[in-house]
Amino acid sequence: MTPNYIAGRTALITGGGSGLGRVMAIGLADAGARVVLVGRRNEQLDSVADEIAAVRGTARTAPCDVSDANEVERLANDLADEEISILVNNAGIAGPVAEIVDITPEQWDEVFAVNVRSIYLMCRAFLPAMYRRGDGDVVNLASVSGKRPLAARTPYTASKIAIIGLTATLAFEAGPRGVRVNSLSPGPVRGERMARNFRLEAERTGITIDEAERAFVSRAALGRLVEEYEVGEALVAMLQMRALSGADIDLSAGMIAR
Repeated sequence: MTPNYIAGRTALITGGGSGLGRVMAIGLADAGARVVLVGRRNEQLDSVADEIAAVRGTARTAPCDVSDANEVERLANDLADEEISILVNNAGIAGPVAEIVDITPEQWDEVFAVNVRSIYLMCRAFLPAMYRRGDGDVVNLASVSGKRPLAARTPYTASKIAIIGLTATLAFEAGPRGVRVNSLSPGPVRGERMARNFRLEAERTGITIDEAERAFVSRAALGRLVEEYEVGEALVAMLQMRALSGADIDLSAGMIAR
């Protein structure tokens, strides 16, 4: 029987109040982890915590803007009683949709603050305890959008490829201390954002929404979108692979093939 390397551990997930953060938090709870949900919106965190508590155990909420160094320091102090051994850096924003010449420095900096700087701050705060224990896991959420052209989205794509580079280097810093560091790169995931994209494409071209979706997924080897729950499954699978470190895992239904 395959050991469960997640059960009984405490996992902190940023951006845990909605979307993929919610799905991954539920996946971790299902695998037996105690989950700490971190994000900026209390009501969303509480909703996910209630969802987990209803059928899966307990979850703790910890509001924080993880792009703010002072708030992350406060968060680490507030969670001093928790033995965080799994850190999932999921917080991120999409940023502006515009050509680079029309993007303001403030917009650019905001994307990197939330998507990249937050990972640095969270690792700086929570890795030392993992190092002292000689064990732990860090999973950073990147994206296949960091590996292909995405028109009018330079801050987002640049931030996601930065996460992959950060992950690869940090794996070699943390590995000798017993900590595994990997990144997960989802492709297009079914949900509100993709539904909006298909609706706008249908309006722009005069085709139906279903036709817009079929045209899009025809680019993928499996001819479909990734389902939200599959991202949670991928995270759990990665944490079960104790020899996995320094890796970036594509989960794109074959949208990216190498």
